[in-house]
Amino acid sequence: MLTDGSKAPKIELLDQNGKKFSLASLGKKKVLVYFYPKADTPGCTTQSCGLRDIKDDIGRTVIVGISPDKPEKQKKFDDKYELGFTLLSDTEHTVAEAFDVWKEKSMYGKKYMGIVRSAFLIQDGVVLNAWYKISPADTPANLLKALKK
Repeated sequence: MLTDGSKAPKIELLDQNGKKFSLASLGKKKVLVYFYPKADTPGCTTQSCGLRDIKDDIGRTVIVGISPDKPEKQKKFDDKYELGFTLLSDTEHTVAEAFDVWKEKSMYGKKYMGIVRSAFLIQDGVVLNAWYKISPADTPANLLKALKK
């Protein structure tokens, strides 16, 4: 698991518009990278809309969401809720594995692999804050609290 002060794994994925995105291209800006299981589901919508609603309160901090959904589904999610930030498609879950958020889960006794909802505040390639198993509602609150430090 990543901890505060860890080196952030590389992120190079397609965004909701099918364009290549690289975390390194953001330079020294603070970036909230959050992982969510599936676009346009209740928890993921709460989390993403909560972040959308605090965009004006986070200065130049960049928000980047990542899920296993294809770019087209990410685009529909972005358009439907007017999120206005980058959503990345990690269909092969390589970035999720690098961040240690691709785990075995269980629902109704059935085991499967999926995203453990998590968020990371990153700056200049270093994890400033790591929040594993974060609740959808806590993501925006934790980001605001971390930025006030």
